[in-house]
Amino acid sequence: MEINDIYESLGISREVLAFGKKIEDSLKERFQAIDETAEYNQMKVIRAMQKNRVSDIHFAATTGYGYNDLGRDVLEDVYADAFHGESALVRPQLMSGTHALHIALSGNLRPGDELLSPVGKPYDTLEEVIGIRDSVGSLKEYGVIYRQVDLLEDGSFDYDNIAAAVNEKTKLVTIQRSKGYATRPTLSVKRIGELISFIKNIKPDVICMVDNCYGEFVERIEPTDVGADMIVGSLIKNPGGGLAPIGGYIVGRKDCIDRASYRLSAPGLGKEVGASLGLNQQMFQGFFLSPTVVAGALKGAVFAARVYEKLGFPVVPDGTESRHDIIQAVTLGTPEGVIAFCQGIQAAAPVDSYVSPEPWDMPGYDAPVIMAAGAFVQGSSIELSADGPIKPPYAVYFQGGLTWYHAKLGILMSLQKLMEAGIVSGSSLCEQ
Repeated sequence: MEINDIYESLGISREVLAFGKKIEDSLKERFQAIDETAEYNQMKVIRAMQKNRVSDIHFAATTGYGYNDLGRDVLEDVYADAFHGESALVRPQLMSGTHALHIALSGNLRPGDELLSPVGKPYDTLEEVIGIRDSVGSLKEYGVIYRQVDLLEDGSFDYDNIAAAVNEKTKLVTIQRSKGYATRPTLSVKRIGELISFIKNIKPDVICMVDNCYGEFVERIEPTDVGADMIVGSLIKNPGGGLAPIGGYIVGRKDCIDRASYRLSAPGLGKEVGASLGLNQQMFQGFFLSPTVVAGALKGAVFAARVYEKLGFPVVPDGTESRHDIIQAVTLGTPEGVIAFCQGIQAAAPVDSYVSPEPWDMPGYDAPVIMAAGAFVQGSSIELSADGPIKPPYAVYFQGGLTWYHAKLGILMSLQKLMEAGIVSGSSLCEQ
């Protein structure tokens, strides 16, 4: 059976295949650059694992309190070394990226402190953590004040208003690297470093935390290399490599990590407790695979950008811009477009491909959200996935793909579903 016959048996038409082949052929140099970055980051991870003398003894399970969990402690040392931090908290007890961010924030903020976001409104699920939207247990309820400085219209930092916002109560600055449910550019590590330097010149003792979700191993450096005091992320995104079944991480300054650990467990206990429950091997191996997995997801994102910009849809970033996370935003302009796209991603999944996703009122969001994720790990967005809120401008956010080939299939299938819905015409493919 020829490869095109297999694609056709999966539901991809010849015209979509031909269009995709033309796009793929134009991306060879871009893909080579992605592979070179993956090689660099792979060596970083191997060096960190060898330095910390990782052994199969570190894969053993602990239960109960988890005292003297050698594997857990070495895994945290590996993360700290790979991301150039003093210490790390890498735990299955960190249930998501949002939870890890909550622990980092609440561990390092006290009543009367101010939290500043100099990059606009954070991701939707943090709104209730902070108290932008009232919620039980928010930082606002505990007396933490929140300030926000929006980006300028061109996506640059509003340095004048940032300088004006920093004051004697500003304790922590939170910087979201990725775009979230916005169509702004993702922040490069270099730009994050410039922002941190500017803020610390005004107030040297302020804690700068970076929400690093979706950004790990996309570049050769991480925000901890340019002055971030903490970086925070989810293990079911980039650094879990598709193998970690749960977990989050916080890497950075030892005092910041220690305070976060007291919030995660209890004062006086900190990092000393927390059983690994037999998950260490998956976490070690997922981190080892992560640079290569991220490279596959990046290729899928670049491919998606080129496909949809050729068809006239606004995309962020476009197919030629540098990449700083694995997320590709495509503005489809209608609810039907967002739904068709997500149904195509679901149809390409190895798990639950027969399910048709529909929008629903998810906890933590202010509008119905549609999510396509036929994943081995529930909610894993390093696996092929797409989601978006059903509200203007009706943009969809595509990410993941444990292999480039799966990411490619997902994009072709999304285009196929848009054609079947009459949103994209076959003639528009032939014109390209």
